[in-house]
Amino acid sequence: MILDAGILISIDRNEQAARQFVVATERSGRSLHTSHPVVAQVWRGENRQARLARFVGSLERHPFADGRSVGRLLGRSGTSDVVDAHLVLLAAELGQDILTGDVNDLRALGEALAAEFGASAPVIHSWP
Repeated sequence: MILDAGILISIDRNEQAARQFVVATERSGRSLHTSHPVVAQVWRGENRQARLARFVGSLERHPFADGRSVGRLLGRSGTSDVVDAHLVLLAAELGQDILTGDVNDLRALGEALAAEFGASAPVIHSWP
């Protein structure tokens, strides 16, 4: 599963739902992913974010790869969030679902992905 910023913010705030998610994920053995741009959205400094630092260290983090594909997807979807478009492309590439607080925009990007690239739209799950 690929994580968007919302779950990382919840981890940082030590919210109960986030703690439960982490425990459930550890039990399932499911791998968790995010992107470097998502980390950039939430990162403000290790001294203040020790809990988040530990959690991010446990994730598989993916770099921002192809700006042209992201731009094409944004153009096709009529949206403007580069990080969201990158997550949708990453999810399609890895065959992973996305966990996000921004369900509507990511679904629109998923639909545009199917139309523009012929790829299957990733499954989008709402957080929390």
